[in-house]
Amino acid sequence: MDFKSFMKENQKKKENVFFAATRSLCDENGEPLKWEFRQITSDEMTEIQDENIVDVPIPGKPGAYRQKPNAAKINKAMICRSTVNPDLNNAELQDSYGVTTPEALLTEMVNSPGEFSDLVTFVSALNGFSLQDEVEQAKNS
Repeated sequence: MDFKSFMKENQKKKENVFFAATRSLCDENGEPLKWEFRQITSDEMTEIQDENIVDVPIPGKPGAYRQKPNAAKINKAMICRSTVNPDLNNAELQDSYGVTTPEALLTEMVNSPGEFSDLVTFVSALNGFSLQDEVEQAKNS
């Protein structure tokens, strides 16, 4: 294989995609609004994972802890970072839902557990995670 094939200019551009995150927000025709999502980078995902590690006490070992990823927070952060539109950082939008963070806004806007689960699955797949990866991660948590 030619070395030049690996050059950055040959890397495929990752296009944004659209998905109706909830059926409770609709346009004038009653159709669910499509949200715009982007694929995050590997560095962004590492940052999200690093920010959402919790220390869990080890039973029987006073003062000893192990680190555990907080999967729920990681999923919310991944969705927030992937969301292009609506802008979950918009103060006016946050104010309309009575919240102050993108993660809180997300769960207010997509407040159905089933829809939220579908959104996690969609954004995970967009970012290259398969359901099998999520199952293995849950088993190891």
